[in-house]
Amino acid sequence: MSTTAPKAKILITDCDHDSISVEEDLATTHGIELVRASCTSEEDVIAAGVDADALLVQYAPITERVMSALPRLRVIGRYGVGVDTIDVPAATAHGIAVCNVPDYATEEVSDHAIALTLSLARGITGLDRSIRTGNHTLTPVTPLHRIAGRVFGVIGLGLIGSATARKARGLGYSVIGFDPLHQPGSVTEDGVQVATFEHVIRHADVLSLHVPLNSRTRHLINAEVLTQTKDGAILINTCRGAVVDTAALVEALSNGRLQAAGLDVFEEEPLPAGSALLQLDNVALTPHAAWYSEESHTDLKRRLFENVLQGLVSGRPGNPINPDVFHGQVQRNQQH
Repeated sequence: MSTTAPKAKILITDCDHDSISVEEDLATTHGIELVRASCTSEEDVIAAGVDADALLVQYAPITERVMSALPRLRVIGRYGVGVDTIDVPAATAHGIAVCNVPDYATEEVSDHAIALTLSLARGITGLDRSIRTGNHTLTPVTPLHRIAGRVFGVIGLGLIGSATARKARGLGYSVIGFDPLHQPGSVTEDGVQVATFEHVIRHADVLSLHVPLNSRTRHLINAEVLTQTKDGAILINTCRGAVVDTAALVEALSNGRLQAAGLDVFEEEPLPAGSALLQLDNVALTPHAAWYSEESHTDLKRRLFENVLQGLVSGRPGNPINPDVFHGQVQRNQQH
């Protein structure tokens, strides 16, 4: 089978990476026309993608309206794991294949979740802030507890959640987890004791979130759930900001229900300058950076381009989100 898609055009709708040299090199090798835009709206994508055969997307909205306006579009690839910016059912209806790179940063994100956990569990961020003001006591972060024997709860036992659980267990945590695909009372292949969502929420000293964003998980962690958490628990979120109700989280951190939170993702990104989270001393914040290492950065860009290219050539991309679209896509290709 040929590895070249003749006369194909790929549009990068938006990308905050410093360079697209990886994509440019691959496009040159395979004879692809590659165009980069800075789309933030449906109108932007429609205007830039009018003659595109494929889209590489980071945050731009890829809606039913967008797909209806782009008759040549055959494949959409998302930089990352989540595809919540893409209307996948609409893509399927239009015969457009959607793909991602589901495992490119498993180690990085799980490392970051553990790093945020340790920074808060040992009071590192609080002690750092305190000592800079001349306070050399432990008072700002007491009480701290020994990690061995504490309970680490994982919500979402996919690749990243499982890797995080493995690393937490290596530190001495007792690990429990919830995932709708696993039966409570069972044990995963990685040795995680599976429990109900309610059990994990009530018993975890650290609660680490690793779920996709969809209609079921939006505000999964809300005011009601936060009233059920263990007193003094730590919340870690490295998946999607909207999985947590920010206002409810701020309240739980302010009234002491939660000891602390480590957040790499937010409901609005970048985090607004007026966010109440910035006023709290018991929060560790990073700017959606958990995915990053030099290795994962290159891997993401190369593999996404190759997945999309495979879709242009064969009608079925690598790592398809909607694999049943294959026949519909062939029909769309023949029509356009």
